[in-house]
Amino acid sequence: MQCSWKAVLLLALASIAIQYTAIRTFTAKSFHSCPIPNPVNCSLSQDTDAADRLCDENPTFPYNLSRKTHVLILATTRSGSSFVGQLFNQHFDVFYLFEPLYHVQYTLIPKLTQSKSTTDRRVMLGASRDLLRSLYDCDLYFLENYIKPQPINHTTDRLFRRGASKALCSPPVCESLGAVDLHLEEGDCVKKCGTLNLTLATESCREHGHVAIKTVRVPEVSDLRALVEDPRLNLKVIQLVRDPRGILASRSETFRDTYRLWRIWDGTGRKPYNLDVTQLTTVCEDFWNSVSTGLNRPPWLKGKYMLVRYEDLARNPMKKTEEIYDFLGIPMDSNVERWIQNNTRGDRSSSKHKYGTVRNSAATAEKWRFRLSYEIVAFTQHACQQVLAQLGYKTAGSEEELKNLSISLVEERDFLPFS
Repeated sequence: MQCSWKAVLLLALASIAIQYTAIRTFTAKSFHSCPIPNPVNCSLSQDTDAADRLCDENPTFPYNLSRKTHVLILATTRSGSSFVGQLFNQHFDVFYLFEPLYHVQYTLIPKLTQSKSTTDRRVMLGASRDLLRSLYDCDLYFLENYIKPQPINHTTDRLFRRGASKALCSPPVCESLGAVDLHLEEGDCVKKCGTLNLTLATESCREHGHVAIKTVRVPEVSDLRALVEDPRLNLKVIQLVRDPRGILASRSETFRDTYRLWRIWDGTGRKPYNLDVTQLTTVCEDFWNSVSTGLNRPPWLKGKYMLVRYEDLARNPMKKTEEIYDFLGIPMDSNVERWIQNNTRGDRSSSKHKYGTVRNSAATAEKWRFRLSYEIVAFTQHACQQVLAQLGYKTAGSEEELKNLSISLVEERDFLPFS
C-alpha cells in the first residue's frame, strides 16, 4: 500500500507536533535555566518565586536551577531519625517533612510492614523517587495521589504526622494561630490548625530556602542514585546509622506486638522456634550494603553523602550538628542551637510518647545494654558481625563486660563526608 504525498506530509507534521510538545514538557517551569549564571539575566517580569528558584549566581551544576539545598535523612525505624529530623525542622529557613513516603507504602502495599518481595520493593522505590522529586520541587499536590480518602479542594486531615513539621503548623499554613501558639506540641497542632491546605503548604515550601525530608522507607543510598545525580535537585544525603542492638531493643519496646517473640525470648531465656530473625538481619544487610556504597566513595556521591552514627550525635549533639550543617553548606541558626540545649538533657519523664525527642541523649544511646538479655545481645552480635565491625561498634564477650563497658562500646571513628 503506497502513501500519498499528503499522508506523508500529515505524518511529518504530527511528528513535529509530538516532538514540540515533548520539548515543551521537558523545559517546563521547573526545568528552565538562565543562559548566564547571574540573576541580572532573569527578566524582572518573571514570577519572583520562579526567579529565585531558577537563577543562581554560582550554580553547583550547569543546570542547577535552585539555590535550595535539598536534604534527605536516610534511616531505619528506631535509629534516632526523629531526633535528627528536628535538627532541620527547627531551622527557620528549612521546610521539613516527616515521613511522606508513609503514604506511598500504605497506598500501594497496605499490609506491608517490612517488604521481603523484590517486586514490592521495586514498586515502592519507583513511586517513592517520583514523590520525593515532586516534593523537593515544592509540588505537594503530588501527595494527593497517595492520600486516602482523596483530598477535596486540596485540603486534607490525613497527612501522616503533620504535627511533626513546624512549617505545616505555622502561619501561613496554619492561619488560626496567634503569637502565643508559635511553639505547638504535635497533637496541639492538629487540633488548632484543622485541615491542611496543600496550596498554602506549597506556597510555604517555596518561601523556604531549603527542603529536608526524613524517611525510613528507602533501604539503601544506591536506591537514591537517580535523585542524587539529578542536577536540578542539589540533593545531599545524611545516612543515619545506629548500633543494631540498640535498634532491636527500641523496636521491641515500641512495637510490642510485632516484636512479641523477641520479648518472650528476652523474658524467658528461651528462643522461640518461629522467631522472625529477618526483623534484625534485614537492618544489618541494608546498613552493610548502603554504608559500603558510601564509604567506597563512588563519583556520583561526591559531595553528596555524609554518614552519621546516632551514638556520636547523642554524645556531642552540638558539635555533630555543626558538622552536619557545615557539610550541607547551610548556616546553623540559633533556633537549632536552642532546641539542642533544651532537648538533649531531659530525664525519663521528659519524653511524652514513644516518638518523643526530649531526653538525655547520651543515656538513651546506651540504654539497650540494660534492656536486652545477654543471649539476645550475643545472637545479634553474631548475626550482624560484619556491620558492627564496619561501623566501629565493639562486641561484648560476657554479660559483665556488656554492663561495664558503657559508651566505650563505640570506637572512635571519624567518618568524614565525601567531598
